Amino acid sequence: MTLILLLAAAAAPAPPDEAIVVTASLEPVRAEASPASVTAIDERRIEALGAPLVADLARLAPGVSVAVSGAQGSLTQIRIRGAEANHSLLFVDGIAFNDPASGNEARFETVAADGLTRLEIVRGPQSALWGSEALGGVIAVEGADPLSGTRLSASGEYGGRDFHRGHAGLVAGGGDAGVAASLTRLRGDGIDIFGGGAGDRDGFGNLAARLKAAIRPVRDGEIGIVGHYIRARSEFDGTPAPLFRRADTLDSSRSKLRAIRVWTRLGLAADAAWSAELEGQYLHSSNRNRNGPLPLNRTLADRLRIGGKLIRRFPAAGGRHVLIAAAEREDESFAALDQAVFFAPDQRRTRGRSAFVGEWRAQWGKALSTDLAIRHDDFNRFEDSTNLRAAIVGRPIGRLRLHAAYGEGIAQPTFFDLYGFDPASFIGNPELTPERSRGLEAGVAWEGKSFALGATAFSNRLEGEIVEDFSAFPFTVRNALGKSRRRGVEVSAEARPAAGLRVSANYTWLDSRERRVGAVRGSAEPRRPRHGANLAADWTTGRLVAGASLAYVGKRRDSDFDPFPAVPVTLGDYLLANVRVAYRLSEEIELFGRIENASDEDYRDVFGYNSPGRSVHAGLRVRLGD
Repeated sequence: MTLILLLAAAAAPAPPDEAIVVTASLEPVRAEASPASVTAIDERRIEALGAPLVADLARLAPGVSVAVSGAQGSLTQIRIRGAEANHSLLFVDGIAFNDPASGNEARFETVAADGLTRLEIVRGPQSALWGSEALGGVIAVEGADPLSGTRLSASGEYGGRDFHRGHAGLVAGGGDAGVAASLTRLRGDGIDIFGGGAGDRDGFGNLAARLKAAIRPVRDGEIGIVGHYIRARSEFDGTPAPLFRRADTLDSSRSKLRAIRVWTRLGLAADAAWSAELEGQYLHSSNRNRNGPLPLNRTLADRLRIGGKLIRRFPAAGGRHVLIAAAEREDESFAALDQAVFFAPDQRRTRGRSAFVGEWRAQWGKALSTDLAIRHDDFNRFEDSTNLRAAIVGRPIGRLRLHAAYGEGIAQPTFFDLYGFDPASFIGNPELTPERSRGLEAGVAWEGKSFALGATAFSNRLEGEIVEDFSAFPFTVRNALGKSRRRGVEVSAEARPAAGLRVSANYTWLDSRERRVGAVRGSAEPRRPRHGANLAADWTTGRLVAGASLAYVGKRRDSDFDPFPAVPVTLGDYLLANVRVAYRLSEEIELFGRIENASDEDYRDVFGYNSPGRSVHAGLRVRLGD
């Protein structure tokens, strides 16, 4: 731990070869002018680390905390800068992946890392650009570009606890047309999550398919389509009635997600005077829960989103300016069906919103850039919302970068918050209003060719936090009075001490306090470590490719829900080490080995749920083409 804290000196400035940030603005922006704190993980590091899931990579970024309720495939929640799990907005190939049927959270336990070419994490309130759920930040992942050449790849891996992993990917295109497709399969026997030695193993299985195609019928125009299909299964130990205490059960969850996005764009060049884009996306999700052969419940959701934007670029006052206007319409439907409790009726709900967004980016010479964005959301179920973001980036001398930003965010109540789930124990509150956050950040960075160092301080205030109200039965939720506070410091560094070697380190100090109904003062929010640090490296030399990561997670507050009322507990700190080493037998064939939790750490992300110990994996990868 001491070594990490010494090495972890900074909110990592993007390394020199990561010149473009996609989600820090409505249009891609160069990293040095980014108006937000961003961590970008490129394809080289993704492949070197070999992590199975996106959450395994995201935990290495500053300001990010990951909580897994047991083994791989179990419920996985990501919190950015102390915000709630449903305050992180996930985009996969531009598709909003937050699931209305799962409390507006993204199902990170189902999102595989195989085939990804980029992962971006934008920290701080971003609702002025991206709307609801972008209150804590935005996570965006991209797969292979269909216009990036022609290649075929396949890999297979086997490891501890009967873990199987397979991936196949194809890219065929370049120039004016192309297609990219991939198929990923993960499965494993898991562990006894409940513990005690006599319970059954709780395993998981994921199948994910992706297809993306693009064509450029004219020199400066593009038409594209991307589709995703995910089918996932996870077993876990639940809290059966009538005591609702943790037990070694046969609970399982099965989910399916289908999503598609289509777009057309005119004006592809980064310096085109005018650009215009139209897009539509649709997502359908279903989640089924069972206890052995007994069906418990299922939830379904659909989301349809249609939007467009117009971009104007022009020189003025000795600089470059970009004006962006966008509009969007979204409609969602939700159903909770087949509930095992006979007096819990099925329900079907809908809601919608219209949004209007404007952004003005300006480059005032080489030393100063500014960004101003405003968004108005017109909701049909609760009061409307207008959010603002303003940022400034300055370079007073060569490689020194100063930045400051103000941002606002919102998170609309979930369907469960509004309408409940079980009228015998939990009822909804249709009078809820969206949670609202206001955040400030300021930082400094030195960005050299072989070394980068930076620090960012942030402070966010959340108003109207939706919290549980246990003052009467059945329970419900309310907007808490007062403000929940999240503040902290992120520091990071990146060095390239030798050819082919990159080392990144970061440290986060976080003070996150929540409001409670009836509480006089806020208490520390659960599952957010006060101290966290990460070290990651990738190294390529000759035929050898190696990647390693070390994640330190400090002590956290949690709750033991077996007694009523729940009893506060403290989760111990831990150090999680992962290593992957690959050797290229030829240009096409690679052998690799991987170790998860190399130090065999005994740790918990969630109270009462065991996590896996050390596991060793080996595999083979074949790649043909570009």
